[in-house]
Amino acid sequence: MRALLTFDVEVWCNTWSDLDSVFPQAFERYVYGSSRGGQFALPKTLEILRRNGLHGVFFVEPLFAARFGLEYLRTIVELIQDAGQEVQLHLHPEWTDEISPPPLPNATAKRQHLRYYTLEEQTTLIALGARLLQDAGAPRPTAFRAGNFAANADTFLALAANDIWCDSSIDATMPDSVPDLRDKFDLYGAREIAGVSIFPVAVFEDGLGQLRHAQIGACSARELVQAMQSAREFGWSSFVVLSHNFEMLKVKAVAPDWVVVKRFEVVCEYLARHREELPTGGFEDLHVRASAGGSLLPKVGMVPTMRRYAEQALRRCL
Repeated sequence: MRALLTFDVEVWCNTWSDLDSVFPQAFERYVYGSSRGGQFALPKTLEILRRNGLHGVFFVEPLFAARFGLEYLRTIVELIQDAGQEVQLHLHPEWTDEISPPPLPNATAKRQHLRYYTLEEQTTLIALGARLLQDAGAPRPTAFRAGNFAANADTFLALAANDIWCDSSIDATMPDSVPDLRDKFDLYGAREIAGVSIFPVAVFEDGLGQLRHAQIGACSARELVQAMQSAREFGWSSFVVLSHNFEMLKVKAVAPDWVVVKRFEVVCEYLARHREELPTGGFEDLHVRASAGGSLLPKVGMVPTMRRYAEQALRRCL
């Protein structure tokens, strides 16, 4: 089973007013995360992957560069590629009405989710994002993830129209993720839609019987390790782990969240020790098959879940 370590790389100003004045500081926080302890955004993520010899897939959001300039996007792409990691396409279309000239004829109001756009509009925005990444020095993207996982059936048609044949936009725990497809099939296993190979973010059943997506900042390391072990036992061909460029930072602060830092290090060290049975890599050469849903969801025990609750309480105190 392949472990897919995926990272959504985004820059946010935390406001839509006075963007030009707040952007430089936001870029510094989200990309570098500099503090007295080091740089705990992209640089620390890349360093931990390098130290453990692991492959990560970095879904980079490029539309902000159409507002602030390609040099910022180029910096992100170079950081990732110089570390030997993979750049793919991420899209948060709420940037659309901030771009001049507008990429769409009616881009006059903010529409947060990609599923709020028509097939033609989605096709145009995906093409723009792919072009921006390439202009910043990345290869033509071959994989995609919608911002907030808010894709719909049209998204996969738009990807096919842009010759992008791998996607990781489905997350069964997120209500805005493919609401028009939820009654068609389970959202857990890899499958094809419109010729596009779909690899959802991994979802498991925690020790309390609740569904949880496999996110570094939202699970204990023991939960993630047990979920991967369980998925492998159930015959899953891939297990998609989610993180972000800013996930090892405290919320609304430029300081490391040491609990999350430790989680990520523990998960990466585990994968390094078990690289033969759980190799990391990208999406493209994976075998796609409808699989793992319902009773075959990975399961973890009560102790790893209680560990998460204790860690979350500790995070609020630190």
